[in-house]
Amino acid sequence: MLVLEFKVKGNKTQYAAIDEAIRTGQFVRNKCIRYWMDNKGIGQKDLYRYNTWIRAEYPFVKDLNSHACQASVERAYSSISRFYDKCKKQVPGKKGYPKFKKFSRSVEYKTSGWKLSPDTKSIKFLDKKGIGKLKLKGTWKLWRYDQNLIKRVRLVRRADGYYVQFCVKVEIKESLDPSHTNVGLDVGLKEFYTDSKGNTEPNPRFYRKGEKRLKFYQRRVSRKKKGSSNRKKARNRLGRVHLKISRQREEHAKRLARCVIHSNDVVAYEDLRVKNLVKNHCLAKSINDAGWYQFRKWLEYFGQKFGRQTVAVNPALTSQNCSNCGEVVKKSLSTRTHTCQCGCELDRDHNAAINILKRALGTVGHTGTWILDPNAYGESASTLPDSGLVEQVGSLK
Repeated sequence: MLVLEFKVKGNKTQYAAIDEAIRTGQFVRNKCIRYWMDNKGIGQKDLYRYNTWIRAEYPFVKDLNSHACQASVERAYSSISRFYDKCKKQVPGKKGYPKFKKFSRSVEYKTSGWKLSPDTKSIKFLDKKGIGKLKLKGTWKLWRYDQNLIKRVRLVRRADGYYVQFCVKVEIKESLDPSHTNVGLDVGLKEFYTDSKGNTEPNPRFYRKGEKRLKFYQRRVSRKKKGSSNRKKARNRLGRVHLKISRQREEHAKRLARCVIHSNDVVAYEDLRVKNLVKNHCLAKSINDAGWYQFRKWLEYFGQKFGRQTVAVNPALTSQNCSNCGEVVKKSLSTRTHTCQCGCELDRDHNAAINILKRALGTVGHTGTWILDPNAYGESASTLPDSGLVEQVGSLK
């Protein structure tokens, strides 16, 4: 799916109608969660039938498009199925028991309930919520894609306004010439990443830089009376600062990931569990500010788009092992230089990046070796006359 996002322009009445549609979708989802809690073991079809009863019982739910209500049912069931999957896999810790949503920010339509204008510069919602026609602001060219390929339309509320997202069912593949280089990446807090060639990328620390401004607006929120319109305005101003920081972090990760994928054929990185790393309260803020998860997400996305290999390796002992001789050199987190008895002296992160690349190359080089793996796919070999072979090798397909 390709997601195209536009900012929408409307009047206050239309924005209020969008908020009402979002609250209605939240109501349907929460009702389905409650119905599942009272009737354990029901499936998605039972929730669809319950949705039909909800639409007949509540007139404000019937005003919302039926496909939008079905999308809210699917959201409820996805949380239920995810909970069951974690229980079956015996994932340690909390399993994510489905909860009620207090603040929703989006409502999703399927292939009905909306209509694009012929010039694709505006969209009209056809249900009885009264959203009406909204003007689209953005640079994406929707006319390039057939409207039948748009499978979902999502209205999203953010601190700086309202947005509409189009989920287009297209396959995006681009070919690049081989770069004949491989790279291993070691992400960190001092530098954003250090590669196996010794190059580093500075850590921008967007949250740390904007923290002073965040504290200023947080104090303004705390001074306002709860429930007042002034407090609502102050919360919105604080939310816009948070939104700017998150967008800076996402754009930085996207830009770096695209450059790395363009420049290398194989990209190796650590398979980090950020959820476990942030349990260290001394480093949690810095780890979240770095945005390692976003960086890995965009690496894998661009890897699939441009046909590059991305390999996640086990991070155990990548910083302790010597990249030259393989000996284990114990060092604390404060020790930033790797020094081994073999004479190897490197920056700690540079040494780790070399180890990451070696592990990755050791895992991707045996694809299709059917002689070593008799269960792999292969074709029949050709046997020449008088070659001395007794019989033809059979096909392994």
